[in-house]
Amino acid sequence: PEDPPPPTATLPAEHTRIDRFPEVTAHAERFGTLAGAGLSNPYFLVHEGGMTDTTVVGGRELLSFSGYNYLGMATHPRVNEAAKQAVDAYGTSVSASRLLSGSRPLHLELEAELADLLGCEASVTLANGHATNVTVIGHLAGPGDLVVHDALAHDSILQGCRLSGATRRPFPHNDAAALDALLEQVRHQYRRVLVVVEGVYSMDGDIADLPGLVAVKERHGALLMVDEAHSIGTTGATGRGVGEHFGIDRRAVDLWSGTLSKALASCGGYVAASRPVVEYLRYTAPGFVYSAGMTPADTAACLASLRLLRDEPERVARLAENAALFVRLAREAGVDTGDSRGTPVVPCIVGNSLKALRLAEALFRRGVSVNPILHPAVPEEMARLRFFVTRDHTPGQIRHTVTALAQELGQLEAVGAA
Repeated sequence: PEDPPPPTATLPAEHTRIDRFPEVTAHAERFGTLAGAGLSNPYFLVHEGGMTDTTVVGGRELLSFSGYNYLGMATHPRVNEAAKQAVDAYGTSVSASRLLSGSRPLHLELEAELADLLGCEASVTLANGHATNVTVIGHLAGPGDLVVHDALAHDSILQGCRLSGATRRPFPHNDAAALDALLEQVRHQYRRVLVVVEGVYSMDGDIADLPGLVAVKERHGALLMVDEAHSIGTTGATGRGVGEHFGIDRRAVDLWSGTLSKALASCGGYVAASRPVVEYLRYTAPGFVYSAGMTPADTAACLASLRLLRDEPERVARLAENAALFVRLAREAGVDTGDSRGTPVVPCIVGNSLKALRLAEALFRRGVSVNPILHPAVPEEMARLRFFVTRDHTPGQIRHTVTALAQELGQLEAVGAA
């Protein structure tokens, strides 16, 4: 007979207790390092009101570059009132999956107006932005397929690839020629090929080369999905995203996705495509079918934001002016803003996680709220502060912030050189 299995008492604790997992203990050690360096934890700060050009933390008002209320609509009276009226009419939850009893008139209005904004036949909304990419990619691709994504793609795209079981390959950031060469080599090995990119890259603030990507997609018989989380409402003359920016026929892209929590001032996600594709997703995508629908308040807030965007396109123009001013002043001051061009996402690349933390803390002391982005979210040599510029910032606030940034960065570099 086989030897009996060893008693569980002999198993190492890292196999039987979550709090002893090596990754859990390493996480705790990282925050211990912060304290040892005399730095406070910059994460999970409690912001005590609406976040526009300013925010309040610990009773203290700061200039805010740490949130993506790009068009100032998350605090707009018209949007707030729409959310309140929706709660009065429908309650706080739809209390069911949309497939069953969760659909409300507001959902249908929002999806129709989203499709119109994007120039697509139809759209479907989901209650979570991150889960939108996960469920759509995971559902449409599978074993025998290939998902090719930009090397800087968002985590939601990577998680969708893992869920799908398809082969996953990155291509160099925003390099359509490299994608073309890759597909030239491997396209014949796979049934379906899905290329996934972002419209505006959330860490670097540059815009996808959509014309080049469409040409490659058509040449190799691939499918193309564009995540417009940071480009819807911010890019294009009237905020209709990178499709408007480049004047692309919307049918050239198979799937347009995005979140509702940024420029559109709500919470959730969407996918827009041809009507047959959207109908298929409405009945089969697990993240939609097995999840409760968007809350009435979120749905109404997004719908009001879409209408405000349509009625006041000057919000997009003002945002573009502010973003251009920030980037110009930062570059003139010697700040490394990477590839950010024409978008409200502006990195300040400092090349070291500890340095990024010190810079964020120094700016916080001077009344500026901005988030440090550290390894492993980005490579260590690309550690940075990430500034979100909004329509509500004034030129004076931007000039003050860039001046403080340049001064503090200079002091840190002087200390490092010494």
